[in-house]
Amino acid sequence: MPSKKVLVVSGKRKTAVARAVVKPGVGRIRVNRTPVEIYEPEIAREKIMEPLLQAGDEVWKQLDMDIKTSGGGYMGQAEAARMTVANALLKWTKSSHLRTVFAEYDRTMIVGDSRHKEPKKFGGAGARAKEQKSYR
Repeated sequence: MPSKKVLVVSGKRKTAVARAVVKPGVGRIRVNRTPVEIYEPEIAREKIMEPLLQAGDEVWKQLDMDIKTSGGGYMGQAEAARMTVANALLKWTKSSHLRTVFAEYDRTMIVGDSRHKEPKKFGGAGARAKEQKSYR
């Protein structure tokens, strides 16, 4: 019995994590069980679609991707999903041309952005702000 090829790929952005299961199929891409074509908000949908548009139809129309995102906000989740989609396409095709296309368009599609929110400290409202005093 021949085994079916299945990939599991993940991507992160800030505190958001996206995991994708990639199988041979007909081009169905779902984010949290929602087809990517009707995913809301629109700006997040466009972010997730970027690697698909860069790769071209003939590459991803033969795959099915189920992406689950958690943590962070909707844009962090969208960027994590975008990274997951790009890395899934790269792993599936093993194409160096596709890697250069993604890297020239936006390197954060392949390599994660390591910036995180600085933690809040005591004595103030935020990470750097301190309580003000009116004397001296």
